[in-house]
Amino acid sequence: MEVPRLRDSWRRKSKEPFRLNEIPDDIVINIGSHLVYLIYTGRKDISGDDWGDTLALAIGGKHLASPLGIADVELEKLAWSAKTVKCKNPFEVSTVRLISGRCSPDYSYGIVNPHEDVQKTGTAVLNIWNERVNIAQDNYASVRTSILIRSYDLCSYVLFEEENHRYCTTDYEWKVNNNGNLVGYLVNTGKQMFTWQPHGSQFTIHTKIPGSARRFKIRKPLAINEKEVLKMLKFDPSWISFC
Repeated sequence: MEVPRLRDSWRRKSKEPFRLNEIPDDIVINIGSHLVYLIYTGRKDISGDDWGDTLALAIGGKHLASPLGIADVELEKLAWSAKTVKCKNPFEVSTVRLISGRCSPDYSYGIVNPHEDVQKTGTAVLNIWNERVNIAQDNYASVRTSILIRSYDLCSYVLFEEENHRYCTTDYEWKVNNNGNLVGYLVNTGKQMFTWQPHGSQFTIHTKIPGSARRFKIRKPLAINEKEVLKMLKFDPSWISFC
């Protein structure tokens, strides 16, 4: 929907660089160009920190040294949680699993045996997530999640956003799968929404890729040779000192 016209709109201090998941071409080009740079300088894969740096540079924001709640990148009073996922062919997948941090019911609620009451443990996991969202939303006017899906060869990408939000704990039913992990299902539909691993306390959100996601490819450059870099820098053995 269009942004509503209000008499006091001038009072708003933070203006979004673009509407939710309406990522303009110039931002995609900024992202793609930095990915080319990373590969050229020797990256064999794109890490979460790399994606945070790339997103921050693309929008003119700041990549936080440590997340504030779930916020990784900020631009004035706006924030993004930056997630990247690798798969064989990003253009063919319809859902992704977003690793969304560690949620420890033991540390946060004193739940020593997570399988004793699965529903209670699942509720605790979502409450921990919700509190991280609360921290971010207390500090920013808007919080989004920016997802970059990358191919194994780092040539193909899918990019999309979604609004970050809390989850109503009563909307989900939790069960244990064959691996001993807890899986959260939407009550009304039985759709799988979450996975929580007792070993490591890793929380994963199952996310559908919207049709409006941006899909793009880059021409992968050859990584710069180490000897070429040293020659360009006019490296000399005297740069190394023994202590």
